[in-house]
Amino acid sequence: MEMQQFYYDNKIVKKFLYATMLWGVVGMLVGLILAFMFLFPNMTDGISWLSFGRLRPLHTNAVIFAFVGNAIFAGVYYSTQRLLKARMYSDLLSNINFWGWQLIIVGAAITLPLGYSTSKEYAELEWPFDIAIALIWVAFGANLIGTMLKRRQRHLYVAIWFYIATFVTVAVLHIFNSLEMPVSFTGMKSYSVYAGVQDALVQWWYGHNAVAFFLTTPFLGLMYYFVPKAANRPVYSYRLSIVHFWSLIFIYIWAGPHHLLYTALPEWAQNLGVAFSVMLLMPSWGGMINGLLTLRGAWDKVRVDPVLKFMVVAITGYGMATFEGPMLSLKNVNAIAHFTDWIIAHVHVGALAWNGFLTFGMIYYLVPKLFKTKLYSLALANLHFWIGTLGIIMYALPMYVAGFTQASMWKQFNPDGNIKYGNFLETVTEIMPMYWMRAIGGTLYLTGMLILVFNVIQTIRKGSTVEDELAEAAALQRVSKKRVAGEGWHTWLERKPIRLTIGATIAILIGGVVQIVPTIMVKSNIPTISSVQPYSPLELEGRDIYIREGCVGCHSQMVRPFRSEVERYGEYSKAGEFVYDHPFLWGSKRTGPDLHRVGGKYSDNWHFNHMYDPQAMNKKSIMPRYQWLIEDELDKSQIEDKMRVMVSLGVPYTEEDIANAKAEMLAQGTQIEKNLYTDPDFAKSYEASKKKGGDDFVEMRNREIVAVIAYLQRLGTDIKVEQTEEETTVQN
Repeated sequence: MEMQQFYYDNKIVKKFLYATMLWGVVGMLVGLILAFMFLFPNMTDGISWLSFGRLRPLHTNAVIFAFVGNAIFAGVYYSTQRLLKARMYSDLLSNINFWGWQLIIVGAAITLPLGYSTSKEYAELEWPFDIAIALIWVAFGANLIGTMLKRRQRHLYVAIWFYIATFVTVAVLHIFNSLEMPVSFTGMKSYSVYAGVQDALVQWWYGHNAVAFFLTTPFLGLMYYFVPKAANRPVYSYRLSIVHFWSLIFIYIWAGPHHLLYTALPEWAQNLGVAFSVMLLMPSWGGMINGLLTLRGAWDKVRVDPVLKFMVVAITGYGMATFEGPMLSLKNVNAIAHFTDWIIAHVHVGALAWNGFLTFGMIYYLVPKLFKTKLYSLALANLHFWIGTLGIIMYALPMYVAGFTQASMWKQFNPDGNIKYGNFLETVTEIMPMYWMRAIGGTLYLTGMLILVFNVIQTIRKGSTVEDELAEAAALQRVSKKRVAGEGWHTWLERKPIRLTIGATIAILIGGVVQIVPTIMVKSNIPTISSVQPYSPLELEGRDIYIREGCVGCHSQMVRPFRSEVERYGEYSKAGEFVYDHPFLWGSKRTGPDLHRVGGKYSDNWHFNHMYDPQAMNKKSIMPRYQWLIEDELDKSQIEDKMRVMVSLGVPYTEEDIANAKAEMLAQGTQIEKNLYTDPDFAKSYEASKKKGGDDFVEMRNREIVAVIAYLQRLGTDIKVEQTEEETTVQN
C-alpha cells in the first residue's frame, strides 16, 4: 500500500491558541470589572462607553466568541487534521477564518461600548457584523468539509460528527436570528424583522442553542478527542457515542422555549420546551458518562497530570450544568429561579468549569506538543487548577444563595396580604455580601488564567520554532458506495461525510420548524389588542437609547401571572402588547425591578432624578448614573428613516405620521420639559447643570433624557384592564 507524506498545519493552531489566551484575559477582566460595578456602581462615573449596560454585552461576546470561539477553532483545526490524516483543505481559508474572526472581535470591542447593540442576548452585534460572521463561518465550514473530502482516514471519528453538527446548526441559528432591517446602509442601526412574542421565541431558540451548538457540541467533540489522547485510553463506548450524538442534536433544538416560561409565549410552545428539556438530560449525561468512564484505569494518572485534572472537572461541570438545565425548565422550579442570580450561577458553572477548564486542559496538552518541549512548570499548572477550582466555587455558591434569597423575598407576603418586601432595594441590600464573594471568586479565576499565560509563554520560549509537522498515511482506497456485508448503518454513514451532514441538518431543523413556523404564521397565537398603538417618534427614539445603554440587561419588561408579581408591578403582560416591539425587550435578569407597567407610576422629574443620580434618591441603589443623557442632545436626523423601516415591518405609521415626526417630537418633548419645570424639585436636582449654562432656564426638550422619559412613561399604558374577580386569580 502506497504511503503518502504530508505536513499538518500547526501554524493556524498556534495562531488560534494565542488569540484564545489574549481574548480570555480581556473577556475575564471585563467580567471582573462588571462584578465590581455591583459593589461600586459609579466606578466609571461619567464615561458612557464604560457603563455597565454597554460593557455587559462586551463581556459575554468576548468570553463566548473570542475566548471560547478561538479555543474551538484551535482544537478543531488540530484534531481534524490528525483524525482525517490530511492537512486542512485550504491554508487560505484557514487564514481567512483566523483574521476574519479577529477583525470581528476587534469590531465588537469597539462598537459595543459605543452603544451599537441589537440588545439580543449573545447576538448584540449590529447587521454589518452579522454578515461578516456568516461569511467567516462559511469559510470555516468549507474548510472543514473540504478536508473531509480529501481525507486519508475512511471513517469519520465521533469528534468530527460533533464538528459537523456545530457548523451546520450555528449557521442556521445565526442567519435566522439575525434577520434584521437596517435603517440605512451607511449606519449601524437595524430593527429585528420579528416582533414581540415572535422575536422572543426566535431569540431564545437561538440563545439556548448558541449554548448548545457553540458552547457544547464542539466541546464534546474536543472532549472525545483530547480526553482519550491525554489519558491514552480508548473512548468508553462507541455505541453510546452514537446515541449521544443523534439524540443530543435532535432534542437540544426544541428546548429554547424553557427560557420563556410563564411569559406571553403561547402555552403549547412553552410546554414543548419543557418536555424536550427534560428529555435532554439523558443524552447529556450519556456524554458525561462516556467522557468520565474513558478515564477508567487512568485515575492514577489523573492525580498527577494537570491536563486530566482540568478535563475531569470540566466534564463534571458539564454534567452539573446539564442536570440543572432540565431541572430549571420545570415550571415550578422556573417560577422561582427565573430573573434571579440562580441563573447567573447556572450559566457560570457551565462557562467556567465546562468551557474554561476544558480549554485550559487543551492548552496545557497542545502547547508542549506544538513546540516540541515539556511544559515549563507542572507546579504552576497544578496551582492554576486549584486556584481556578476555588474561584468557580466562590463564584457559583454565593450566586445560588443570592438567587434563593431573591426568589424568597420577592414572593413573601405579610399576614394582611401585602407584599412583605415592597421596596425592591431591600432584596438588593440583602445580597450585597454575595456580590463581594462573587467578585473574589472572579479574581481568583482570572489569576489562574494569568498563571496559564505565564506558563505558556515560558514553555514557548524554551521550545522549538518548527511550524509544520511531517506525517505519513496511506491514500484512501475506494470501496463500494453501498453497505458491505457486516457493515452497520452508522459505520456506513461514517464514510459518507455529505450524507452525515445532511442527516445532522435534518435532525436540527425539525424542532425549529415545528416551534417557529406556527408562531409566526398562525395569527391566533398572538391575539391582537385594539388599544395597543405604535410608539410615538419621541418614544421610539427613547426606546433606541434604552437599547443603546443596555438597560434590558438589568430590567425585565415581562410581568408574569403570579400574585407576587401582579401585586408588585401591576397587571400581567399580554402577547398582544408587544406586536410593535422590534426587538422584544423582556429581559432575562432583574437586577432592578420590572418596568413593563412603569408608565405613569412616577413623575417625569422622578425619572430625571433617577437617571441623574440614583444614589441621591436612595443611597443603597446600585444603579449607575446616566448623566450624559441629560447633557447630550437628541439626534433626530434618522427618525423618518426609522419609521419607514418600521412600516416595512408592519407597524402602521402613515405618511402623515412620518412627515410630522419631528414636529410631534418637539411637541411631546416640550410637554415633558414643562412637566419638569412645573415640579418644584426639578430646579434643585439640576442645579449644577443650570450653573454650567449660566442661565436660570436650561432647555430640556431636545435632550436624550426627555426621549427616555417619554418611552418609560409609555410602558404598559396601552391597556387599562377592568379586573373582575375571575381575572385577578393568578398563579401563586
